Amino acid sequence: MALGILLVAAVICLCILAEKFSGKFGMPALLLFMGIGMIFGSDGILKIPFDDYSMAERLCTIALSFIMFYGGFNTKWKAAKEVAGKAVLLSTLGVVITAMLTAWLCTMFLGFSWKESFLVGAVLSSTDAASVFAILRRKKLNLRDGTASLLEMESGSNDPVSYMMTILGIGMLGAGDSGNPVIMIGMQLVLGIMIGIGIAMAVILIMTKTSLVSDGLDTIFMIGMVMGCFGLSQLLGGNAFLSVYLMGIIVGNSRIRNKSILVSFFDGVTGLAQFFIFFLLGLLAFPHRFPDIILQALAITVFLTLIARPAAVFLLLKPFKCSTRQCMLVSWAGLRGAASIVFSISVIAGNADLSHDLFHIVFMVSLFSVAIQGTLLPTAAKKLDMIDEKADVSKTFNDYQEESAITLMRMYIPKGHNWENRMIKDVSMPTGSLALMIKRGKETLIPRGDTVILAEDNLILSVPSYEPGEQENLQEIPIEKGHSWCGKRIEELDLPDHVLIALVMRGEENLIPDGQTMILEGDIVVSYR
Repeated sequence: MALGILLVAAVICLCILAEKFSGKFGMPALLLFMGIGMIFGSDGILKIPFDDYSMAERLCTIALSFIMFYGGFNTKWKAAKEVAGKAVLLSTLGVVITAMLTAWLCTMFLGFSWKESFLVGAVLSSTDAASVFAILRRKKLNLRDGTASLLEMESGSNDPVSYMMTILGIGMLGAGDSGNPVIMIGMQLVLGIMIGIGIAMAVILIMTKTSLVSDGLDTIFMIGMVMGCFGLSQLLGGNAFLSVYLMGIIVGNSRIRNKSILVSFFDGVTGLAQFFIFFLLGLLAFPHRFPDIILQALAITVFLTLIARPAAVFLLLKPFKCSTRQCMLVSWAGLRGAASIVFSISVIAGNADLSHDLFHIVFMVSLFSVAIQGTLLPTAAKKLDMIDEKADVSKTFNDYQEESAITLMRMYIPKGHNWENRMIKDVSMPTGSLALMIKRGKETLIPRGDTVILAEDNLILSVPSYEPGEQENLQEIPIEKGHSWCGKRIEELDLPDHVLIALVMRGEENLIPDGQTMILEGDIVVSYR
């Protein structure tokens, strides 16, 4: 038991070191994770015997569910909505076209049966979100024409279609019961969408309108809801990967509390999931079998990279008048990775009647894809002149924050306020603040230093974002119907001496309150203590 725990700790530490130094080695970290797995595996130095595909499938499926959730959760819809139509086409029809062309290659030139060829195409048809996200962020690829958002959304949402095709392929080979394929696909889509949206709305309601989740337990709560969403969808026959992706994109683009903390946490969880999947791939692999399948894997990789993926991309994006350069870059960014690995393990675990070594073929294809496409993606972007120096790829993610962040604040001037009838230049504003405009009735004024502030004016100020110190505590309190503060002025509240109401968030407005400020239902009150 103790030896096993030490072994797990050693693997995690090695993967973290691989992540840290991968840039210096000039190769993606995922490639090193595979290598670490092979060192521990049956053909490696430590020779750990492991070939339990059923256990590997269960563990990898859980890991992939968190990768899928995070793919949606960290995608900023505001940036992605302009390319959403193109991304959805690539993640649906694009996956089907890629799979069918790959199946054609396997049937016509590699000696596979049609059913087995279809399964190979299905497993390898999706783009790996984790790999794409990692390269875009770590290499800071600021791409033109919304290409970063397109790649993020497409790679984050195409696994469900690949998964459905894989299930169909397993059924065609007599392993498992896929039933009527039309009914199965319909049920997977309808239930997957309904459950994903339903769970997402429940999470948002709980995290914005109630205090059921105590401070510090947001991450634990979200883990439980992701697993609950995945498990419920799988139990009822929905597409569980689609459910968690939809849940992620809806919750990630809502105004829940502690979102930046959740993004950072799930970024770490996703990293751990990648460590695990690629390590397990290496652990399950038997390198002595590589010579038997390397030519097949190389042929599939070349065909996928240079023919199948580009054909799907050009066919679907050219009608949107996308440039040839953009289509070429999107084609090159079709990395194979975690999802393909998990689906290939599912095929083996499902006891499909295979005449070819599907698992090791997928291993080699993933190896080639990560090593060649992943390494050369930044170079391809530069060669195609798709780098936009004015853009910032960070803005396409939900954890983006400006380096010099400011907050817009509305300040109401009641009668008797000490700023009333004084010029802007004569009032003492907070350090770093700037009066941007004054709303006076139906009139909007751009103030100057000699502009006089009148009673009932609304000043719109820009103020520096506040970073609380270690001993300070800012707490957001949702005001629901029936809350003891609802409908009361701040001066009427019986607050302890050390508690101050610092801010009232009302819709899109942030109010700096005084004693006369009325707290209304739906407000979010920020208290300082």
